[in-house]
Amino acid sequence: MGLLDNVKAKLSPAKDKVSDLARQHGDKVQHSLDKAAKAVDERTKGKYSEKIHAGTGKAKDAMDRLAHKEGAQAHDATTPSPPEGPPPAS
Repeated sequence: MGLLDNVKAKLSPAKDKVSDLARQHGDKVQHSLDKAAKAVDERTKGKYSEKIHAGTGKAKDAMDRLAHKEGAQAHDATTPSPPEGPPPAS
């Protein structure tokens, strides 16, 4: 077992704990992100609104990924896409 495998094995329980916490408190964290973004935007008088909103969006996406919410995970390259169009005729 390599060093990377050892590190992954030791961090797995922590990752599970973080995921559980993200599921339990995700709404509170996202509300706090919005509140902080609004406060910063007001203090900068809207000068960095676009960057603030982009950063807030990225932070919310990261929370969704941590919580393993439906639709938040990107499609894996190894996962085959469903065929488009009608099924082939028999």
